[in-house]
Amino acid sequence: MRRAVLSHPESNLTPAMQPLAARWHRLHEQAADLARMADLSPEPFGDALAGFPERLAAVSILQRELAEQGLEDIEAMLRPGLTALATLRKREASALAPALALWREFYDARGAVLALADEGVKSA
Repeated sequence: MRRAVLSHPESNLTPAMQPLAARWHRLHEQAADLARMADLSPEPFGDALAGFPERLAAVSILQRELAEQGLEDIEAMLRPGLTALATLRKREASALAPALALWREFYDARGAVLALADEGVKSA
């Protein structure tokens, strides 16, 4: 499967935030693959998504820790889900419905994580 080419501003971040930015970027590469399996157009990795690590750097430590835990949870959800979808495709079974379900779960979970960073923007 072809990987999406996403740009990300990791160089603008502090060294402490760069690993999180790299994970965020990889997560969206996986999400682009998932979107294609769900017969959706991959989302653009625009400013709202690409700027998440930078916004997260500006929030409280608690919000940052919650966001990092949420990111781990999303990764833990996607890993077996993508493996199962790949297995379905190898068996030439339709992966559309389960891919859509996983996409919705990803989208909702990511929205909750994004909200943690956006809280810092609202309260600033």
